[in-house]
Amino acid sequence: MKIVVLDGYAGNPGDLSWAPLAALGELKLYDRTAPDEVDARIAGAEIVLTNKVPLNRARMERAKGLKYIGVLATGYNIVDVAAARELGIAVTNIPAYSTDSVVQLTFALLLEICHHVGHHSREVHAGRWSNSADFCFWDGRLIELAGKTLGIIGYGQIGRRVAQVARCFGMDVIAYTRTPRGPECVPLDELLARSDVISIHCPLFPETKNLINRETIAKMKDGAILINTARGPVVNEADLAEALKSGKLYAAAADVASVEPIPADSPLLGLDNMILTPHIAWATYEARVRLMNIAVENVRAFLEGKPVNLVN
Repeated sequence: MKIVVLDGYAGNPGDLSWAPLAALGELKLYDRTAPDEVDARIAGAEIVLTNKVPLNRARMERAKGLKYIGVLATGYNIVDVAAARELGIAVTNIPAYSTDSVVQLTFALLLEICHHVGHHSREVHAGRWSNSADFCFWDGRLIELAGKTLGIIGYGQIGRRVAQVARCFGMDVIAYTRTPRGPECVPLDELLARSDVISIHCPLFPETKNLINRETIAKMKDGAILINTARGPVVNEADLAEALKSGKLYAAAADVASVEPIPADSPLLGLDNMILTPHIAWATYEARVRLMNIAVENVRAFLEGKPVNLVN
């Protein structure tokens, strides 16, 4: 059984072991795979694991003998799942492995906006506090979350956990989801109008692409805060940049971009009220251990004829 991992480095840069996967077959591991290398590398493989290397219909049709594709992430839009179904290729993903880590970064981003912790620490190390005429100093507005309304777009497992933490800060929570669950769920326009902070946790589908745009931003409160730890294309970045520059939005933070790595000419780069992190919400050590364990168990279950976490 030939097993190929096309881009293993991002999830395992060397601090985890591939041995449990290697025990299931003949493992060929690649840190990264360029588009023109895909066909040759998956040729003859029955099992292929990919994180961000796309597998379309043409590639799957050329890969004679391919039986299984394991996506090393929760989102699986890089695989043409409809084509895989037609070709008899099972596709699995890794659900729920990073929930706590994503929730943690969501609030790390929000709290950085509220307190500017990094900025103030750098100022103290630079000697500003030592030379201050007063016992303290602060730059910019400091924000208390208690009593503010958090609007959550996407109310799956991550969104619900964000709501739990938000309530611990004393925030009121409302949510928008395609399948309302609970009295806190409201229509999107109501969420936009009422929220002091909006946090995005929905998947990327055609109907959620550019969900946050000039028109929906106009419906938000003046001075609202936007957080995106879901998928970059959910937000129209040019429209977001315009809102940040005009002051319509007080600040925003994102762990994702519409194109990754983020292009050097992105309209979001260089804005003082825009925090950007390089898609790290999922990447805690603990979350990656869970990812690797689930990936191995997905393959094992498939080999035993009892596949789990199928998406097609």
